[in-house]
This record gives sequence, structure tokens and C-alpha cells, in this order.
Amino acid sequence: MAIFHRVAGLLAGSESLVLATIVSRSGSAPRAVGSRMVVRQGGAIAGTIGGGALEARVQDLAKEVFGHGQAVLKEYVLTNQDASRMGMVCGGVVQVLVQFLDASRPGNPELYRDIVATLEARKRAWLITALPSDLDVPESVAQYLIKAEGASLGDPDHQAIFALTAQAGAGRPELLSYQGKPCLVEALCPAGTVYIFGAGHVSQQLAPLATRVGFRTVVLDDRQEFARRERFPNAAEVRVLDSFQRALEGLEINGDSYLVLLTRGHAHDQTVLRQALATQAGYIGMIGSRRKRDAIYAALGKEGFARQDFDRVFSPIGLAIKAETPAEIAVSIVAQLIQVRAGKIR
Repeated sequence: MAIFHRVAGLLAGSESLVLATIVSRSGSAPRAVGSRMVVRQGGAIAGTIGGGALEARVQDLAKEVFGHGQAVLKEYVLTNQDASRMGMVCGGVVQVLVQFLDASRPGNPELYRDIVATLEARKRAWLITALPSDLDVPESVAQYLIKAEGASLGDPDHQAIFALTAQAGAGRPELLSYQGKPCLVEALCPAGTVYIFGAGHVSQQLAPLATRVGFRTVVLDDRQEFARRERFPNAAEVRVLDSFQRALEGLEINGDSYLVLLTRGHAHDQTVLRQALATQAGYIGMIGSRRKRDAIYAALGKEGFARQDFDRVFSPIGLAIKAETPAEIAVSIVAQLIQVRAGKIR
């Protein structure tokens, strides 16, 4: 949400900008589809699409986009050297839409103002961006905001484009076709991001199931041999942590964040829980027995945490369905995540 706030604020202040958006990726690209970065006229940036060489190349392209005032769809191949600078094991390929947003163009400030209002109201909506037909060819693009109640903004053919929202659902951004043009369709409703701390057997079962029901899924572990893309091919991100002591660094945790603590030991769960309780996460769940839970609560209580802090935590995690296997435990957790999410979305 922060990047949309930034765009809306700049446009409202009559400042035009370039917005870079990842629209597709393959391999071990650093950021998920839908990640955005603002580039201002002087070169200053906000947000991130991965850092390092990728952002430097996009900043260079942004200078050209400011000049001709259109949009360019650019493909970047990240070498293994690029990847190592970004903390990845190997490279990948990303396509980035680099578009000019003219603050004086009617509709642009209103669109992003409405996007922010929709996000703040936590209502279902979809942002649809029509992409250039060809790589590297400057072209004007259109964007549409479609709301679940039927309203739309910037849509010349409401019924046809509204059908794209049914195809995309409320999950991850998807590339679909509209009148022969590729479109990036992004659900703006609070489908939620599930952060799974620990990349063990239960996490391997949980991540694809959470993704399948529409959550954006991020897996984090301090063991590189476990936190690998090969083990979690459908996750939006797989991160190798330096330490669980800084498990939440760099994460945008808000009311639509779901923190699932499945680390390999009580000490690590306690470490992550200590950090989680300091956030505004909409869900915090911790695996383990009641005995383990109570021991962790007692230890954190000595650090100043109160009963109302622990009342936020779902532990033992998951719905009580007598789950035993990793797959069954994953089902119970996802069922609880769906239950909590259903109480948020309006």
C-alpha cells in the first residue's frame, strides 16, 4: 500500500513520475510480480523491484521514459553475478513495465487516489494495466480500477474488462488477455500475505496450499539448504535470513499480514514471536503444544509482554481437526487463515 500512497501523493502535488512494475518473472528473480518502484524526475526512487543492477538499469530507462512520456515493457536477464549482489543463489528473467504517469493528465491523480481509498477501506477491487504489445517499443497504456460492487474507473468497455477479474480471482497478479492485448490483473482486496517462518516439512505442505486459496506466500528460514526455490516453487518469495533475530526486517507487516511460526525449535519461535507481537499483523499463529506455548508466554511475560499481547496469538495453530501429518496440519492452518481472512474482507 505504501507505494500507492507515494504515487497518489506525488500526482496530487502535480508532480509527474515514472512507475516501474514487475509484470512477469522466471527463475530466482528477487521480487514478486506486482512489485513497484517510483522514479522521480531527479532520479530519486521509492519502493523496490529488487535492488542492485536491476534498479540501476530501470533508472536509466526511466530517463528515456520521462523524455517521450510513454511506457516501455523491458525484459531483463539477471546473471548469476547480478543475483549474488541481490542475495540470490542464481539469476532469472523479469519483465518490467516502465510507465510515465503525467500528473496533468485527467484521470491519473483520480485513479491513484481511488486506489488508495479502496485499499484503506479494505474493499475488493482489481487494478488492470494494459501492457504494450511488444518489448522495447514505447506505447501509451491504459489502467482501469474495477470494484466488486460494479463501479469502474477508466474503463471504456466495462462488461468485457470486468470479466478479467473473474479469471484472476483474489490471488496473485496474473497476465491475461483483453481485446488481444496482454493485461496485468492485480487484486487489490486484502487477500493477504502469509509469512511462513521456517522451511520444514509442514511449511512445504502449507505454502502451496495457502497460495492455491489466494494468499501471497513468503517463506523465510536461516538455513539456505531449506529456503530454496526448488522446495517452494509456487511461493511469491523465498528468503534466506541471516538470523531469526532479524526475521521481520524489510517486511511490510500490516493488518493483512499473516505470520505463521513453524521454525525448528522453541527458541526460534520465541524469537520470532517477540518481534511479531510488536507489529500490527492481522494474524499470528505458532505451532506447538499448549505446554510449549505457555513456557514461551511465561518467558516473554518476564520481558514485559502482557496477557492482551498473547491473546492475539493462535496457538496451538490451526483449527482443531485432529491433524497429525504435515499435510493435515497444513490443511488445519490454511482453514484457520481462511476463517480469519473472511472476517476482514468486506
